[in-house]
Amino acid sequence: MAGFEVAGRKFRTQADYKAALRDKAKIDEIKKQVNMEQPGEVITLYAKMQTGSFRFETVVGNDFDDEIYELAQEFKQQGYDQNSRIDLRKKKKASTNKNSKNRQNKSASGKKSENSNVEVSLDQYDKAMRKEILSEIKKREIRRKIIVALCGVTAVVCFGYFGVYSYYMERTEMDYESLADLKGSVNLAAYAQSQKPTIHRTQEEDIELTVLEEYQTLYNKNKKMVGWIKIDDTKIDYPVMQTVNNEYYMDHNFNQEYDRNGSLFLDKDCDIVHRNTNLIIYGHHMKSGKMLGGLNKYSSEEYYKSHPNIQFDTIYERGTYEVMYVFRSRIYNEDEVVFKYYQFLDAASEKEFNSNMQEMAALSLYDTGVTASYGDQLLTLSTCDYSEEDGRFVVVAKRVL
Repeated sequence: MAGFEVAGRKFRTQADYKAALRDKAKIDEIKKQVNMEQPGEVITLYAKMQTGSFRFETVVGNDFDDEIYELAQEFKQQGYDQNSRIDLRKKKKASTNKNSKNRQNKSASGKKSENSNVEVSLDQYDKAMRKEILSEIKKREIRRKIIVALCGVTAVVCFGYFGVYSYYMERTEMDYESLADLKGSVNLAAYAQSQKPTIHRTQEEDIELTVLEEYQTLYNKNKKMVGWIKIDDTKIDYPVMQTVNNEYYMDHNFNQEYDRNGSLFLDKDCDIVHRNTNLIIYGHHMKSGKMLGGLNKYSSEEYYKSHPNIQFDTIYERGTYEVMYVFRSRIYNEDEVVFKYYQFLDAASEKEFNSNMQEMAALSLYDTGVTASYGDQLLTLSTCDYSEEDGRFVVVAKRVL
């Protein structure tokens, strides 16, 4: 056990013993550079130790810290007499069983004493020592100012971000509440024009489609609206938008204002007139539960059983869909050969349709018992899933009405 003893301290493990040896070597090096009988040098050493300039790993370092503290206090009580010589060997070593609380109290007291006495006694030091002490004080003041400035900037940024976020959240909530009130409204003067059929022309034929009366007022406000989605007893009760890309409504609301909540939108390649096999609607997963923030509740089979249906109306016809598959996926690289749900819009054949159904059934978190056949119309809701990078949470439903 003697081999595990350093500076009168015993250590149980070799690792602790080696750490103590490192502390002792560091202490020996300090003592070579500092004249422990010179009050000025001891006081300066103590100040450096208080700033954390020296780091120790074991109780050997703590003992040295106590020793310097006691010596510095004694020198201060003697009035910083540089001419006095003290035989350190005759000094009683600081008690090694002091608890950490006492050391902290003494350290705080030492700092206070130092701050109150050092400045008025600088003229007792030689020119080099005064320069070193003033330099240390200046460094500490600069560090203090930098920390205060950084804290101030951080606070301003945080409060600013919170304010902007709150503003957008409140505005979004009010906007969509007012839109829900307009659903079915006929208050706009432009309503008379909306009575006329909206005609969609294709190369083959003219198709006459009339906007449902329930959505005419909203459609007149923004003709990028293609439908409305609602899931009973949830926050999902929003207009669905569509434009020529899948980026615009990521950060714009129904009124075409910038809004970090974005809007729910139909994939740019979907067509509500010439129905695709599968209509895909995207929306943000907001922590507030807005947009499709609550969609991942479908990961629970119990939740699905209490919310089995999704109402999605296009502006031309109403539709009810029954949830069929619930799964997690992600956005894959183009060269990855894997099922990519977001590329499934149309099935050219029954074989292709069945293949897609098998892929989604294999991914589904549970079996709903609902199946689809070639010719059925599908609806897919897609939002972010943070369980993996570029993750997506997906709910697929089949039209039943």
